[in-house]
Amino acid sequence: MSSSNHVPRQAPDDDRSTSTPNRWIVLVGGVLVQLAIGAVYAWSTFAAAFQSDSSALQLTPVQASLPFQVAIGMIFVGTFIGGRIQDRRGPRVVALTGVVIYSIGIILSSFARADGQLWLLALGYGVLSGFGLGLAYIVPIAMLQKWFPDKAGLITGLAVGGFGFGAVITSPVAQMLITRDPQTPAAAFLPLGIAYLIAGVLGALLFKNPPQGYTAPGAGPSSTADESADKAPAQTRRDFTQREALSTPQWYLLTAILGLSVMTGISLISVAAGSATNIAGMSAAAAATLVGVLGLFNGGGRILWAWRSDRIGKMPAFVGILAIQGACLIAIPHAGTPWLFVLLAAIIYTCYGRGFGAMPSTAGKFFGVANAGGIYGLMLIAWSIGGVAGPLLTTWLLGSDRNYTLAFTTIGVIGLVAAIIPLVTKPPAAPRRDGHRATTEP
Repeated sequence: MSSSNHVPRQAPDDDRSTSTPNRWIVLVGGVLVQLAIGAVYAWSTFAAAFQSDSSALQLTPVQASLPFQVAIGMIFVGTFIGGRIQDRRGPRVVALTGVVIYSIGIILSSFARADGQLWLLALGYGVLSGFGLGLAYIVPIAMLQKWFPDKAGLITGLAVGGFGFGAVITSPVAQMLITRDPQTPAAAFLPLGIAYLIAGVLGALLFKNPPQGYTAPGAGPSSTADESADKAPAQTRRDFTQREALSTPQWYLLTAILGLSVMTGISLISVAAGSATNIAGMSAAAAATLVGVLGLFNGGGRILWAWRSDRIGKMPAFVGILAIQGACLIAIPHAGTPWLFVLLAAIIYTCYGRGFGAMPSTAGKFFGVANAGGIYGLMLIAWSIGGVAGPLLTTWLLGSDRNYTLAFTTIGVIGLVAAIIPLVTKPPAAPRRDGHRATTEP
């Protein structure tokens, strides 16, 4: 088993050029890609249309949720494969492949226009788009940490913030397209898929790893802002291979933190519109508008707490993320007024986004960035597990009588208990070439 040295070995770039692009241009490319693939979270707009009386598909609520659940489950497959290929072949080829597969899946879904064609949605939107999304999603997260070692949390937060905002942009456009032809809502996927393809390819073409020995302008090689906050020893700056990372308890602890954060936040996200109506008495139209607005907090949270984690330290940030979500979930069934419900829901959405914003740079801080694609890509199994388990648990606890107090209190308590995990999670010791490991703390 080989071990990397102090200077990360950069994966080859696809164009083999020796020029160094402006790192902010590379960031723009990352945000473009994330905006395109983040549109997957606009599925609820289509789910409602597919269940309407005017739709030719006439899906049940369970059927309408299936393509999205398949897509979330396939994300991990894409991130796992894409992360490993990126570490070997460079970011551009993986990102281009991912956005093309993702867009083809969306375009294929546009042909699901008749009764009995749910399988086409499950294949296109679910299998293909979910897999392509996973391939493309991991690339800018791993790549940008190499370009911005001085601002790792903020920059990866901006990138995944683009993912959060993707649905905010797509939802009203999709609704406008669906309104033109309510009998075949899937037809809206055709222009959207073409738009995703153009934006994603333009962004991916800007991708490139920094050159060997690259140092961020005005920053020393070990000048990450949160280093003192996390009190990580100097030797943890050395880069782990994927196998070495998986041999540490810290990888499993970080994966559990992310999975529990996803499960806690998505328990509200999966039933947000119905909760606003049944708990706070909002109209169906107002609840639908609220869901779109809350997407802004999902995207904003990815940027805000990724930046704050650079300031206060990674583990304190995750204590706050889990504890705040848990407390707000316990309180929200008792929010009898719309303004209080909106406030608590906005905080939960922000914390949900915070987990995705802060975790990439946390993994980079713990294990280094040379193999970040494979290490963090595999860690995103937490997204698939939490993203499926949260809605299933919520639906089961709600029951036919819509017992929001039981459902949200139970999951809120899980979030509060989970906040203990970051308190006991410390950076791992650096890997040594002889296969042994040094102590983590003096």
